Amino acid sequence: MPIDAAAALAAEPRTGGISWTAKDVQLYHLGIGAGTDPDKESPATDPDELRYTLESRLHVLPSFATVAGSGSPGVISGLSMPGVDVDLATVLHGGQTLTIHRPLPTAGAATATGRIAAVYDKGKAAVLVMRTEVADAEGPLWTNDAQIFVRGEGGWGGDRGPSARPEPPTGEPDRTVERPVRPDQALLYRLSGDLNPLHADPEFAKLAGFDKPILHGLCTYGITLKAVVDSLLGGDVTRVRCYSTRFAGVVFPGETLRVRMWRGDGRIQVTVSAVEREDAPVLADTIVQHS
Repeated sequence: MPIDAAAALAAEPRTGGISWTAKDVQLYHLGIGAGTDPDKESPATDPDELRYTLESRLHVLPSFATVAGSGSPGVISGLSMPGVDVDLATVLHGGQTLTIHRPLPTAGAATATGRIAAVYDKGKAAVLVMRTEVADAEGPLWTNDAQIFVRGEGGWGGDRGPSARPEPPTGEPDRTVERPVRPDQALLYRLSGDLNPLHADPEFAKLAGFDKPILHGLCTYGITLKAVVDSLLGGDVTRVRCYSTRFAGVVFPGETLRVRMWRGDGRIQVTVSAVEREDAPVLADTIVQHS
């Protein structure tokens, strides 16, 4: 069996140094659509967008943590951990939970420690929970949990994992916005570190069962968090405490995302759908916890 759950869980964590600069942050922000807000007359020079693109005003959207120091312990690295030997074409990103311990600096150096925190048997697929904990000289910065589905690798009788899901939001959303995805969005976003050919190579995408390359789930994740921060958190990125989602469907570059938001007590529930495909679900079980 390509996945040996016991070996994967027992493997020693991988630790490495990471670093990032303001240019890395700016590139990431551009990769999730900063400077292209359709609700603004001149988004490229709008003061609210310059917070994401101009070094003298720069702040860091917390979802940058998913790409900071790319090449350090992370999803692709985790797929080569002891006990894991899988075909990249069978891999799908199932969900993401990011916990922010303090605001991210615009440039920095830190230590990232990655390990497989759980392995679940879903019958027709295995799910790997890859945890990365990042700290700098001042202490913890963030904890990142990626849930990775590996198709065709379940069925060994292991733990199925938690099944509880958040209650879906009810009533009319407090805010709904639409965010266009540029045709070249995946090509730009992949420069922040996720070079999986699924998002660029049509032939590889066909091998994975798609008619054409799809957008990175984490790009949709970043686009959504930016929409929430800009719409309901006053543009204050430091208010985000935790951000979790389940990837419910794919996005194709060139489509439009509809982001619906419901306010709660210290949290915002979100759903994201693809407008052109009759509101096909894209992100579900999505919650932004905030101060």
